[in-house]
Amino acid sequence: MASPTTTRFAPSPTGYIHVGNLRTALMNYLIARKAGGTFILRIDDTDPERSKEEYVDGIKRDLDWLGLHWDRVERQSERLDQYHAAADDLRAKGRFYEAFETPTELDLKRKKQLNMSQPPVYDRSALNLSDAEKEALRAERGDGVWRFKLDRERIEWKDGILGDISIDAASVSDPVLIRGDGQILYTLASVVDDTEMGVTHVVRGSDHVTNTATQIQIMKALGHDHPAFAHHSLLTGPQGEALSKRLGVLALRDLREQGVQPFALLSLMARLGSSDPVELRTDMAELIDGFDINHFGAAPTKFDERDLFPLTGRYLQTLDVADVAETLDKLGVPAALAEPFWAVTRENIETLGELDAWWAMFRDGAEPVIEEDDKAFIAEAMAMLPEMPFDASTWGTWTAAVKEQTGRKGRGLFRPLRLALTGQEHGPEMAAVMPLLQVIKARG
Repeated sequence: MASPTTTRFAPSPTGYIHVGNLRTALMNYLIARKAGGTFILRIDDTDPERSKEEYVDGIKRDLDWLGLHWDRVERQSERLDQYHAAADDLRAKGRFYEAFETPTELDLKRKKQLNMSQPPVYDRSALNLSDAEKEALRAERGDGVWRFKLDRERIEWKDGILGDISIDAASVSDPVLIRGDGQILYTLASVVDDTEMGVTHVVRGSDHVTNTATQIQIMKALGHDHPAFAHHSLLTGPQGEALSKRLGVLALRDLREQGVQPFALLSLMARLGSSDPVELRTDMAELIDGFDINHFGAAPTKFDERDLFPLTGRYLQTLDVADVAETLDKLGVPAALAEPFWAVTRENIETLGELDAWWAMFRDGAEPVIEEDDKAFIAEAMAMLPEMPFDASTWGTWTAAVKEQTGRKGRGLFRPLRLALTGQEHGPEMAAVMPLLQVIKARG
């Protein structure tokens, strides 16, 4: 009987989630939910100096905002005993050894290998150290790092996105799994967690491919099968430029503050880089049903945060006034005007933050825009404007009277009047705008 589908998102609490992290989280979430399985939030907090509780809280807050609810939380800092037990197992099997080179020494070795046209992999010289030599080095330098001894053979797996992968372990350095200060590194902790927690599918960035190869061997050495791996492409900027330097300003909390709506972000990220078109979804079940990891490609994927705003605008158009009642109340929109105000503005905004300017225009009156050639015409038209408050028929009745008296029609009639009343060249239907106007600044 097949194991139930289990996925995980394993962020390090050393910063806030950005769009690159989200892609990984979302894919793992959708796979688990589509199969009716389990989605684990696993906090990779084995680095006590860089891990901060405020980032743990921020990660949870961002996932909650998006509706990516986890089934349980695991913390790697609470599982150190399991990692040390695995390390002891590897030592007993002759697959774990201590090495003492300094970073400078390793760098010199790599440069020498490159000069000799050899792959810059660790030369395993530590394996030749006697016990006495190790003791002397510990006395001089402190504890060494612990490296996993790779079997120098080809490591192969069928990747869910990249297809058949084959990596020659002889071209890869024996990975360091425990640092000299005793810190357990991601490669070992992740292996232990994935196997002990029954993770069946791992989706992560293509920069992890080599790491996956080594982890497959570590899992095998510990007596476990490996999960199904899929490596998604990395995001670039809209022109194909590296996005890594900008990820800090693409944190989810910053996008949220800019007014991006969750379903706009999810709809884009659930399809970006796949053969399926980006389509706005307003329901999580639709996102889950429409997701297929096999539709994603290996090519770098262009991401432009500006694409989030039209999607947000389209999402807002699907909302009823009740969905934005709290926002309108904070703006001070009277309850009696809330529904017509939302009906007028929702087709003309990309974020809820733009409502402030619309309500200010209706409440305080817009600065009129009157072109020189239209001054006399506007003065004449304003003299004919009925007294406030206006209703849905005001615009039609007024413009008909102005047309008859001045002879103006079409664009020459409507454009100057719109500019005089709203200060805007384009916008909602003026018949709907007029009843919302509380103040008119242009009276001639």
